[in-house]
Amino acid sequence: MTQILVPTLGESVTEATVAHWLKKEGEAVLADEPILELETDKVTLEVNAPEAGVIVKITAEEGANVGVGALLGEIKAGAVANDTPAPKENIQTLEVALVAVSQESGEASLSPAVRKMINDNALDSAQITGTGKDGRLTKGDVISFLEQEQAPIAAPSVPTPAPTQEQPLETQPREERVRMTRLRQTVARRLKESQNTAAILTTFNEVDMSAVIALRTHYKESFKKKHGVKLGFMSFFVKAAVNALKEFPAVNAEIDGTDIVYKNYYNISIAVSTPQGLLVPVIRDCDEKSMAEIEKDIGALGAKARDGKISMEDMQGGAFTITNGGVFGSLMATPILNAPQSAILGMHKIQQRPVVMPDGSIEARPMMYLALSYDHRIIDGRESVTFLVRIKEALEDPQRLLLDI
Repeated sequence: MTQILVPTLGESVTEATVAHWLKKEGEAVLADEPILELETDKVTLEVNAPEAGVIVKITAEEGANVGVGALLGEIKAGAVANDTPAPKENIQTLEVALVAVSQESGEASLSPAVRKMINDNALDSAQITGTGKDGRLTKGDVISFLEQEQAPIAAPSVPTPAPTQEQPLETQPREERVRMTRLRQTVARRLKESQNTAAILTTFNEVDMSAVIALRTHYKESFKKKHGVKLGFMSFFVKAAVNALKEFPAVNAEIDGTDIVYKNYYNISIAVSTPQGLLVPVIRDCDEKSMAEIEKDIGALGAKARDGKISMEDMQGGAFTITNGGVFGSLMATPILNAPQSAILGMHKIQQRPVVMPDGSIEARPMMYLALSYDHRIIDGRESVTFLVRIKEALEDPQRLLLDI
């Protein structure tokens, strides 16, 4: 027998939760084929089969907490799931069994909430088309299927008596209880710890995005043709933040006990919303990278995060965070610090607003509210306000980014 063990999970991570078995006992697997998923504090990772064979035992069930090196199950190397020809008289029985196994395999890929909806409504999951990752069923898929089933196909030929009292059809339970993922538990705990530990204040400003929009519009085609990536807003904000961080090193620092740790590098964390929860991958050494390189890094890390392929290394070493609530329509918000960092910049929705120009005229301009939340234990009010003003100035006059002023 070959043991399936919990692999090394990454720096400072010693425990994980068995999220989902992709294979069942008795199923054949290939060497290096993914057989289960583990959730850690930061990422979801797949565990691959150490060699080809059949899974003969699952030791750690879904939902179990396991440490590094813990036994997850066992594989019998070289075996096959079924290498004995079935007698003719058992062919029908075998066909029924294969259908049952197929259905059970499909059921095994369901989340607890979806499985409950399937069972409560006596549905066959094989008849429902999944739109989730790898074709898995979501709650929305089941609800859509139920709505289609309940929709009248044609008017009845014989009138039926009207009911004396309305009987609304319930397509799903009024409540459901689903365990929080380890990632979401960790995010919740750390955000609350950040609020309890740091003296968080937020300062606001607004920026006229006209110059950045004009620059992007003028160069977007040539930029894409030369660098193979779109010119987005985020690279402008990253470069503006790096310039401001150089002027105000306390914003790029953190508190460690009674010490202040000043960082002479500029690793910018970018908040990414994923189906698993909020992830904050890091773009390293942004002061040394061009805007094209930053855009490529943002695209690559964002895709990895959304596909569940982000690694522990991708999210370590950040010194300052940028989050963009504007993509969801947020007009103004107060972001929470990404501990142990001391500041976070919040971007918001670009919206046309009336602006009084220097000559007294009023024009509609594409404006964005900016929010800088900071730890007042290390960053003073003057520093925070001026830091945000520097970002505003750089974005309203993008040539500053090119000239590094």
